[in-house]
Amino acid sequence: MAAAESDEKTPEPPRISDATLRDSAHMAGVEFGPEDAAVISDLLVKTGVELVEVGMVAGPDSKDADLVLATHEAVGPERSMTLVVVRDRRQVATALDEAERLGVRHIMYSIPTSEQHAKLKLGSPSAKFLHTLARSAISQAKERGFHVTFSGEDGARTPRERLVPYVTAGFEAGADRFRLAETVARLSPWQMEEVIAGLTEIDGSEIEIHSHNMLGMAVANSLAAVRAGARWISATVGGIGERGGNAPLAELLTSLRVIHGDTRFDLTHLTELSRVALKGAGLGEAFQPGPTTPHAFAYELPGQLSHPEAYETLPAESVGNTRELQVRTRLTPALVTWALADSEISVDVEAFTPWLIERQEHGGRPLLDRDAIRKAAIDFRAA
Repeated sequence: MAAAESDEKTPEPPRISDATLRDSAHMAGVEFGPEDAAVISDLLVKTGVELVEVGMVAGPDSKDADLVLATHEAVGPERSMTLVVVRDRRQVATALDEAERLGVRHIMYSIPTSEQHAKLKLGSPSAKFLHTLARSAISQAKERGFHVTFSGEDGARTPRERLVPYVTAGFEAGADRFRLAETVARLSPWQMEEVIAGLTEIDGSEIEIHSHNMLGMAVANSLAAVRAGARWISATVGGIGERGGNAPLAELLTSLRVIHGDTRFDLTHLTELSRVALKGAGLGEAFQPGPTTPHAFAYELPGQLSHPEAYETLPAESVGNTRELQVRTRLTPALVTWALADSEISVDVEAFTPWLIERQEHGGRPLLDRDAIRKAAIDFRAA
């Protein structure tokens, strides 16, 4: 499908990192095991995600060690990144020791930048202290040979006069990339564009956006960040994560395909990826928005099934999903005909349809899909 007509294109196609195996640790009740990590990370890389963010370390004997090692085994340490918590110089040193023990090559420092978070987690809201701590942490990691991304935790709520000098100091210390964390979702896309534009003006900067979806604008804000010059977008499968979740990967990649004609990603893995991740997270098939959900391409009108191109932004097959009939009260001969197509079941549709409707009415109107209609047709023939 061609990209939607627009006078503007993405300045540079963004690179994608996925934080499902890291941010899920902050989501109440969600725990992935090593087997989940191996499958999810493999599918992410097959989709075209460049970096799989997995686990976090704050010191020795990290509880996420098994997840990190399983991800390394599945996709290699060069395709993964692990968060390192920053509190003080000594703590950073012990955390880096643990990262080295696990074979981590790419770290992401979590450093709170807003006065509220800095005071809460670092014990001081001082901008000077913040700069000193970041410079020290980044220098320690670069001396050990790590690729370093440093964050602005609660960065979207950090005033420009505090944020820009901090980011500048980080790059001067040798950092490779800066991630703006929209920890508290509060920006509109046009506000996000303005914030990111102030950061991309910094010499040598490479910027990533990590949005939370509490206001339902994580994908829009991520695209706005790219429009302003961000080079990376952080997402999660199904939007898994705390505080309303994160930018959902499937919606993000399909938006890039539709809006910007970005064909770099293999979208056919997205539905399997969503189902595996949601199952592993213990979320089952809970309602989720987007193109990989069981209901995304489910219809109860024959025109939608017969002419899906008139209704679908992307075909179901393009994201590895399937088109399905789901009907409770609006069963028609046209729907029955569609359900029986490409099967070896032959019935008089005009006679079978009212028989099935009556059976539905007496059975409490259960939801019918294609398989249920085919099974009923076999029962009808045997009656």
